[in-house]
Amino acid sequence: MTLFKANIFHLAFIFLGGLALLFIISPLLSMFLHTTFGEIFETGRDSEVRQSITRTLLISFSATLFFSILAIPLSYLLARKDFPGKRLVAGIIDLPIVIPHSAAGIAILGFISRDSVIGKIAGIFGLNLVGHPMGIALAMTFVSIPFLINSARDGFMSVPVRLEKAALTLGASQLRVFFTIALPLAWRNILSGLILMFGRGMSEFGAVVIVAYHPMITPVLIWERFSAFGLKYARPVSVLFIVICLLFFVALRLLSGAKKKYHAEHSKSYR
Repeated sequence: MTLFKANIFHLAFIFLGGLALLFIISPLLSMFLHTTFGEIFETGRDSEVRQSITRTLLISFSATLFFSILAIPLSYLLARKDFPGKRLVAGIIDLPIVIPHSAAGIAILGFISRDSVIGKIAGIFGLNLVGHPMGIALAMTFVSIPFLINSARDGFMSVPVRLEKAALTLGASQLRVFFTIALPLAWRNILSGLILMFGRGMSEFGAVVIVAYHPMITPVLIWERFSAFGLKYARPVSVLFIVICLLFFVALRLLSGAKKKYHAEHSKSYR
């Protein structure tokens, strides 16, 4: 009887989970089914589309790499140190996830406008961050950096403190302990955070469109084609962008798996 109840329980959860998965798959599948290979091919030949996709990937990737230099040390501090206001800091980090993206765009616009401190400093070098790829990068980063910080923090928290203390006792510096113990053991979470930050950044529309309508990234281009020409012209761009993003993420996951295998084999060699 107990086994029967367990089977009913698992079947019920499989059914409910399947409905949730179907909800995710169905809109995407519908979009693919209503788009022909000819439309995708023609869209891929469009120089404006190609340039927007390249621009989107490059800006998001560059922003992720640059701001990881700031985010990863912050994650380590959050994982290892207790200080007054720590919960407040954690709440501030999560804030970009929950605020409306249009509000995020307005916040970034005020932060980088010509009248702001950052805008005036950029103006000295002849830069106007509004309508500039750097402005796009900042908008992408604002909404995506919490994913990296939180994921890396969880990774560092999973590293046993006793290993770091042992290394310090043996005379290693804090910097060496971080790079030889904490970072290698937390790399899986850090890599996941980097992938999430990169993906979230390149998919951003609301904040970016306020900061820089031009030069166009792909989410903005999709919106422009939909508002100007309708679903028929916007859908092929969406499908092409999704396919390219999917290929990119599969490659990153394969790289992650290869690195995991390398570390496993490397660790066995020391046994």
